[in-house]
Amino acid sequence: MSRECYFTGRKTRAGQSIARRGKAKYLGGVGKKVTGVTKRKFKPNIQKVRAVIDGKICRIRVSAKAIRMGLVQKPVKRNYKPAEKAAG
Repeated sequence: MSRECYFTGRKTRAGQSIARRGKAKYLGGVGKKVTGVTKRKFKPNIQKVRAVIDGKICRIRVSAKAIRMGLVQKPVKRNYKPAEKAAG
């Protein structure tokens, strides 16, 4: 199962982590130097939620941003009470 949002299509993206050393010129140094570049991943904040899709309740994987945007319609709360046992 991929880490992808059902609504927005957000998924893991590749990027770089840049390591620097030195003192910035405006602080009196000779400037920051790049000492290393490594690959990294940017992962979306994916949550499993119960939602109403085409009139049916199902579990889907959506990003937190989609939830905040109001794209997810959550099912109504059931007002369930167990049946009382017959006195007998």
